[in-house]
Amino acid sequence: MYLVAIMDWFSRFVLSWELSNTMDSEFCLTALEVATSRWGKAEIFNTDQGSQFTANAFSEAVVTSQMLMSMDGKGRWMDNRFIERLWRSLKYEEIYLKAYEDCLQLTEGTDSWMNFYCYDRPHQALSGKTPWEIYKSN
Repeated sequence: MYLVAIMDWFSRFVLSWELSNTMDSEFCLTALEVATSRWGKAEIFNTDQGSQFTANAFSEAVVTSQMLMSMDGKGRWMDNRFIERLWRSLKYEEIYLKAYEDCLQLTEGTDSWMNFYCYDRPHQALSGKTPWEIYKSN
């Protein structure tokens, strides 16, 4: 399974996420549409250079939404540090600890963990506040 998340960098709040069993741009487009319809558009949208983000459909959706698209170049690992930390935490705190038998269980477990991460888990980097507390205050 493949996972995409749209995250606000400042607060670490996950605006939307989607799972897919194929690595295409469709599930990324869905996540983008959910995030922008629910929370509004960003000024700058940053991605890595994965094929799902360099697909015409995805880049056109970002540009059509009047967001500036920033794409990490080779060696720009620091640009992805927040999302990479999210992946690490999700894997070690949820996925590796559970033996999911199917996609439905994985989706339910991921949803539960994402809610915990955003609304209940205090972050040291956010002075002990949750991503939601920081996001809603800005």
